[in-house]
Amino acid sequence: MIEDSLSFRETECFSQLICDYLDQDPKLKDFYNRFPTLENFKEQIVAKSNFSLEIREALSNDLLAQYREAGIELKETDFASQNIRSLKEPNTFTVTTGHQLNIFTGPLYFVYKIVNAINLATNLRKQYPQYNFVPIYWMATEDHDIEEINYINLYGGKLQWNTPQKGAVGRMNTAGLDLLIEELAEHLGPAQNSKELIAIFRKAYHDSDNLAAATRILAHQLFAEQGLVIVDGDRKALKAFMKPVFQDDLLHHSNYERVVEASKDLNQLYFSQVFPREINLFYLKDTIRERIVKKDKQWLVLNTTISFTEDALLAELDANPERFSPNVVLRPLYQECILPNLAYIGGGGEIAYWLQLKTMFAAQKIEFPCLVLRNSVLWIEPKWQNRMADTNLKVKDFFKPLHKLKAHYLADGMPIDPSLDEFETKIQSIFDELEQIAKLTEKSMLGAVNAQRQKQLNGLANLKKKLVRAEKRKHKVDMEKIERIYYALFPNASLQERHDNLCAIYPIEGANFIYRLLKELDPLSFNFRILRG
Repeated sequence: MIEDSLSFRETECFSQLICDYLDQDPKLKDFYNRFPTLENFKEQIVAKSNFSLEIREALSNDLLAQYREAGIELKETDFASQNIRSLKEPNTFTVTTGHQLNIFTGPLYFVYKIVNAINLATNLRKQYPQYNFVPIYWMATEDHDIEEINYINLYGGKLQWNTPQKGAVGRMNTAGLDLLIEELAEHLGPAQNSKELIAIFRKAYHDSDNLAAATRILAHQLFAEQGLVIVDGDRKALKAFMKPVFQDDLLHHSNYERVVEASKDLNQLYFSQVFPREINLFYLKDTIRERIVKKDKQWLVLNTTISFTEDALLAELDANPERFSPNVVLRPLYQECILPNLAYIGGGGEIAYWLQLKTMFAAQKIEFPCLVLRNSVLWIEPKWQNRMADTNLKVKDFFKPLHKLKAHYLADGMPIDPSLDEFETKIQSIFDELEQIAKLTEKSMLGAVNAQRQKQLNGLANLKKKLVRAEKRKHKVDMEKIERIYYALFPNASLQERHDNLCAIYPIEGANFIYRLLKELDPLSFNFRILRG
């Protein structure tokens, strides 16, 4: 049987926390609201049905402005346009995923996240036809970690955008990316699919004033047909609705207390993914995004000369809410405040930190979304399928660390069991008998018997290592073949989706790659998909 999926637990690549969450382990029940099943979304819809019409109106209008400012002309008949306008209606809800503004889409799971959001919205429309469901990609435009987004891995190397710009990445101009696109075009070659992908990149980065607009154009080109709506939270009109929450965080630090308490409870079972601060806001202006801290009766912006008294701080928040930027703790709260959202789709690390936030949501009287672990994908090109078939190894075998994979292969092919368990059992049995004899003769001999036992077991362990090394020498060609397959599927010994970029697959598969994902991925199946080119 050809494997088409593995459980997340079976891959051994995901934390105990995530595996227990997927198993709906009772000890995690207090950390989330409703587990994401099609049936449970009925209650989630009811719980979110009182979402503010004022916010709906502002959200829809601002999204239309965001697209206009990015130079995207939306026709009223466009699916994305219809979805944006439908957000004003009380029977429209969203399912959301988010990601950084990685150049050229970054790692493959950027695409997988968005496909999951689109497919979940589609499935919900079928299940609940009286409602409309809009897939959302929330751009992390306010992040300032340029080192995390300014490169892609390609063909064993790295293509990197070097820019001296600082501050929120979404506000950075795209200078220098045009040269990188031409270098990328040389790497990808003249094939039609390569030209198509390069054209997508050129349109996104050449036609944009900043990275936020470029990423919007890029995602829109890839997923406009599916009605994806792209949100930039770095907007005054949207942050205006967060003034009470931001003020509470700045003055009373209540979010810190709630998340710390929940994190302590979670730490008794697992670990914390994020660590809240007393103030979970940055000050965002021009080219700076720096933490706000309170010292005595002053609020300071770190690494700057900016400071506020309480009155000045509240005046600034009231006049310029866009200058207050939530960190990883407050960003989910912001998202759920301005979206009629039912579910958040993320990777294992994201789901882990959302589990720390439920009490904060409850205190703010904001409905906690269903947490959906996105599908993971291993894409196997035909040449690697054929080479894998020659080894008689299964796909799941390649999820083992390379040294264990090789040992597993050798164990199946060796004429004897390389663990030598049978011989160890015999040695233990012999020395158990010798122990009994020693007890009947002179108990002082027990130490000598056990010392000899350990000496023989150590000798057997050394012999085992020599046998395995000899077998590896014998199978050197096979070992090299397995290693090549392994690093093709798990570059740098990491999951393919966390390392490789769309450029590794699109030149071969073209748009069919995305259509395959849209057809094959089921966001509520909670599995690691194996797809073959």
